[in-house]
Amino acid sequence: MAKINFERLVLKNGLEIILHQDTQTPLIAVNTLYKVGSRNETPDKTGFAHLFEHLMFSGSSHVPDYDTVIVNACGENNAFTNTDITNFYAVIPAQNLEVALWAESDRMQSLNFIQQSLDVQRKVVVEEFKQRYLNKPYGDVWHLLRPLIYNVHPYQWPTIGKKIEHIEHATMAEVKDFYNAWYAPNNAVLSIAGNMNIDKTKTMVEKWFSDIPPKKVPTLHLPDEPEKREKTCLTVERNVPASALYMAFLMPERLHERYPVYDLISDLLCNGKSSRLYYSLVKEKKIFQEIYGYIAGSYDKGFLMLEGKIHDNTTLEQAEEAVWKELYDVKQSLREYELQKVKNKYESAFISSYINIMARAELLAYYQTLGDAEWFNTEMKKYEKVGLHDILSVFETCLIPSKSVVLYYKKASL
Repeated sequence: MAKINFERLVLKNGLEIILHQDTQTPLIAVNTLYKVGSRNETPDKTGFAHLFEHLMFSGSSHVPDYDTVIVNACGENNAFTNTDITNFYAVIPAQNLEVALWAESDRMQSLNFIQQSLDVQRKVVVEEFKQRYLNKPYGDVWHLLRPLIYNVHPYQWPTIGKKIEHIEHATMAEVKDFYNAWYAPNNAVLSIAGNMNIDKTKTMVEKWFSDIPPKKVPTLHLPDEPEKREKTCLTVERNVPASALYMAFLMPERLHERYPVYDLISDLLCNGKSSRLYYSLVKEKKIFQEIYGYIAGSYDKGFLMLEGKIHDNTTLEQAEEAVWKELYDVKQSLREYELQKVKNKYESAFISSYINIMARAELLAYYQTLGDAEWFNTEMKKYEKVGLHDILSVFETCLIPSKSVVLYYKKASL
């Protein structure tokens, strides 16, 4: 795997800078990652990190409309929020780099707080909440699952928020307080990747960002989510096309040595038509219409999720029993060649993920927030070290009924 070279520096205000040169592209990606997600919220004021994903496009002191500035520079931009971070990115022609830096620095320092903008963005988020989570089939799944998986940690609510009222009733004072607490140069990583002159880019970064004052960023003291000691179950009935089964297992935090083990297990079980659960339960036994496995790679404890929609001639109880049988069979029959196949798939997907210049900028920023951007280049080695005994140990001690969270999402009877 080719090494990704980069330079890094830290400005006097604490802003971390990552610079990666690639002269094979005419573009430059500017990625600004703020270390704020739903984990930074309080139980009575949720959805604020996601609200700010929208508010950051509402204009700042010298940039009335961020989108217009980037589009006029022949670029494109977007953002996303999750439990741990809020990430903003723009991809523009290399000659227009300074435009993106100017616009990004302005909203980092002097976002406009206008009641009309807050009202507009609140309505946008509330409408998104209704469309994607309240009025969509299976839309409330994460509002049901997260409180079952997490009892004490802020991960117990989705990024969109726990209740729609938290956004509907958000005041200007509360919004300003959230911005002033978390949107600071000393709580961000600026990653720039593409066809640039490194020295000139450093000068531009200093010009636009070095005078932004740092803030006193609060220190988070989050509770450690305790291990599950008994099975947690919930059954709901909804007007949906097919009943669905969800099975979750708490897993270690992103930097834990066992993280790659769980990641490979999710692929082993459900990635591709030859994966264990898909081949047996979808293709052969036709219990499930579809089945997926994935992990939540959170800063703090995440989870491994197995989910699938079942055929009408199968009950959710039968589907769950079939999954447990397959997990037992994997534990008894897994062979080295299967693990190696999954590792090869992972490596291929990992390499493909950073062909895009934007992905490289984003990943470098992400690894820097984890502790060191250089981990971008060493991540694959952690997966290569995973042995069969590591996989089997998780099956033996963690993927067991007493540590499971199970949701029966039943199709309503006619």
